[in-house]
Amino acid sequence: MQFIHSTPAQLVRLPDIDGMIQYKCSGDWTVEAVHNIAAIIESIVQVNKNRAFLWDISDVGRVDSAGISIFIHFYKLFKSKNCSIRLTGVKSEHIKMFRLLRKFIPRGSKTHKKSGFNIPNPFYSIGKTSVWLVTDFIGFLGFVGEIFVNLFNSLIHPGTIRYGAIVKNIEDAGVRALPIIAVTSFLIGIVIAYQGAVQLQKFGANIFIVDMIAISITRELAPLITAIVVAGRTGSSYTAQLGVMKLTEEIDAMRTMGFDPQRFLVIPRILALIIALPLMVFFADIIGIFAGMLISDIHLHISNTEFLNRLQLALDIKHLWIGLFKAPFFAWLIASVGCFYGLQVSNNTESIGRYTTISVVNAIFLVIACDALFSVIFTELGI
Repeated sequence: MQFIHSTPAQLVRLPDIDGMIQYKCSGDWTVEAVHNIAAIIESIVQVNKNRAFLWDISDVGRVDSAGISIFIHFYKLFKSKNCSIRLTGVKSEHIKMFRLLRKFIPRGSKTHKKSGFNIPNPFYSIGKTSVWLVTDFIGFLGFVGEIFVNLFNSLIHPGTIRYGAIVKNIEDAGVRALPIIAVTSFLIGIVIAYQGAVQLQKFGANIFIVDMIAISITRELAPLITAIVVAGRTGSSYTAQLGVMKLTEEIDAMRTMGFDPQRFLVIPRILALIIALPLMVFFADIIGIFAGMLISDIHLHISNTEFLNRLQLALDIKHLWIGLFKAPFFAWLIASVGCFYGLQVSNNTESIGRYTTISVVNAIFLVIACDALFSVIFTELGI
C-alpha cells in the first residue's frame, strides 16, 4: 500500500493591493493537513469588518471535502461581516468539489442588518407570547375536557378507579404536607393576632380580636394560604413526576400497551388532592385559631376560656363551610395545572424545570383569581 504524505496547509499575508488585503494559500487542504488553519482564519475574521480580500490559491495542492468545507464556512462568516472576497488561481477540481458539497451543507439563518431604530422587536415578543398563551389556553381547555370525560367514566364504572393510587397520593399530597401547613398557619395566626391587637387596643375593643381571627382565618386566609403552599409543593411535584415519566418514555410505553395515561396517572392525583385539601384547610383553621388564642392570652390578656366563649358567639358555621367549600375547587385547579404541564414536557431535562416553574406560577395565579371570584359571588349573595 502506498501512503501519500500531505504538506500542511499554510496561509501567508502578502502586501495589500489597491486597498485589498491579500493572502496566499499553499500546501494540501486535506483532512490531515488543515488542523491549525481554521484557528488562523478565525482570528482573521474576528479583526476585520467591511474589508475586501484577495485570496491566491494557485499554489494549493490536494484538496478534499474538509478543505472545501472550511472554505464554505468561513466564506459565510466573511459575508456576515460585510467583507468581499476575490479568488485567483482557482482550478476546475476546486469548483466541482465546491458545487458538490454546497448542496449538503445546511444554510444558516440569514443575517439582517441591525438598525439603530429597532421598533419591531417588542411587538414581535408580544405577538409571540400572545400566540403561546392562546395555544396554551386552548390546550388546557382540551385537557380539562378529557378530565371530565374520564371522571364521568370513572363514576359510571367505579371498579376502574385506582383506589390504591389515590390513597398513596393522599399520603404524599396531604399527610406529608401537614408539618409545613401547621407552621404556615401558626405564623399566619400570630400575624393576624398581633396586627389586630395593635389597632383594637386603641379603642379598648380587645375582645373583638377573636372575631377578626376566627372569621378571617376560616373564611379566607386558611384556604388561600394552604392552597398556595400546596401549589408550590404538590403542584410542582405533579409536574416533575409526569415530566420525568414523559422524558423516560414511560408514558409512551403505557400508550403502546393500551393504558390511558389520564386514567392511570392524572385522575388519581386529582381525586387525591380534592379529598386531601379540605382536610388540610380544616387542620389549618385549628392551628391558626390556636395561634391567635395564644397571642391573645399573652398580648391582650384574654384568657383561653374567654377566647373560646367569644369564639362560639363570633364564628358562624357558614364561615367555616365557605372556606371548606373553596378547597375542592382550589385542589382541582392545582392538580389539573400540575398534570397538564407535566405532560407538556419535551425531550430534554431543561423543559422539566421550565414547565415546573410555569405550573407553580399559573396554579397560584388561578387559585388567587378563583378566591377573588368566590369573594365577589358570596358578597353579592349576602353570604
